[in-house]
Amino acid sequence: MSDGQMSEASATLAAARVMARCDALAEISETAGALTRVYLSPEHLRANAQVGAWMAAAGMRVWQDSVGNICGRYEGQTAGAPALLLGSHLDTVRNAGRYDGMLGVLTAIEVVQALHQQNQRLPLAIEVTGFGDEEGTRFGITLLGSRGLTGRWPESWVNHPDANGVTVAQAMAQVGLDGAAVQNAARRAEDIAAYLELHIEQGPCLEQAGLALGVVTAINGARRLNCRFTGEAGHAGTVPMTHRKDALAAAAGWMVFIEQATQKRHPQLVATVGTLQCQPGAVNVIPGEVQLTLDVRGPDDRVLAELLAELLHEGEAIALRRGLTFSADEYYHIPATGCDEKLQAALSLAVDQVQGCSLSLPSGAGHDAIAIAERWPVGMLFVRNDRGISHHPAESVMESDVALAIQAYQLAVCHVARSLSE
Repeated sequence: MSDGQMSEASATLAAARVMARCDALAEISETAGALTRVYLSPEHLRANAQVGAWMAAAGMRVWQDSVGNICGRYEGQTAGAPALLLGSHLDTVRNAGRYDGMLGVLTAIEVVQALHQQNQRLPLAIEVTGFGDEEGTRFGITLLGSRGLTGRWPESWVNHPDANGVTVAQAMAQVGLDGAAVQNAARRAEDIAAYLELHIEQGPCLEQAGLALGVVTAINGARRLNCRFTGEAGHAGTVPMTHRKDALAAAAGWMVFIEQATQKRHPQLVATVGTLQCQPGAVNVIPGEVQLTLDVRGPDDRVLAELLAELLHEGEAIALRRGLTFSADEYYHIPATGCDEKLQAALSLAVDQVQGCSLSLPSGAGHDAIAIAERWPVGMLFVRNDRGISHHPAESVMESDVALAIQAYQLAVCHVARSLSE
């Protein structure tokens, strides 16, 4: 274990334990037969208690912080040393899969378990956090758990209501937390050296490459816009084709352009028109107005901005050619989050050692690492997920892949803990 290498037999046992624990956590749900576990629910606190017990059994000191994260600390060679933070989230979407988030927390516990069994301490402490809210399912605001650690909670969040009118502060009070004490969860910059997160890939890239593991380069930035083509409604039977100002025809042409232009510009860019509303919306009336949404994402903010500019320019050009007007209003903007190059290198080295090669890829979905990266360096390890299906009961990982993931995670943690302490 001196180099952090975990034996294949130990990794196999650890993976079996992780899979069984994922099953056990999946039973902690507000709905029978469909996994739903939202922030500050009784199920959230039950999951915390169970994960806390597993942390303690792995040799960690355990506590629940003031925003409801479950935390464990395994001391380093020197008491009070800065920590290498590991973790992911324990909350879910509605009718969720059992690996999104949970796999990252449970494999992190196995990394500590292996150190504890060997009575080994690293130059840095290891902390594992099961974040309380990454999905935003209950309150519609995301990363509440991880932003608790960074101290970046907007004051307004405690007054934000859920669908039943229960505010965050009221929900906290119901589970014994204090909305006025949120800032107590914030950690000092010097307390944490870096953050590593293991997560299922919520896409098909690893599966298509025939690989169990990959290293994340960046978490995609995203822009979301409400767009509108405005033309002129008219009688479907009496207005000649050459005289029409058909907003839906304009929108259709733009949608085809969006698909083609995005594919041409960069293989890691994606663009989606997710909603479409036609007015007046009758079978015998030419559409006079179409409202549609545009979601564009990519791992590089400059490239993403260039794509968006091209798409909007074409929307205006289509409208001009057809005698219509076009407008677009951005309502959501999150920058790309780059993973730290040194952490990427450490993860790639570990993946190469256990897998024989390493694939680098971006993450199209958001993660707790987005919030943590505002204060500390972050790195992410992806695990193959059947067909890339996520946020769905069909989420599925192979136990053999999880064993490889634990081996790579262990190697990377030991390497990073030593290199960051030098």
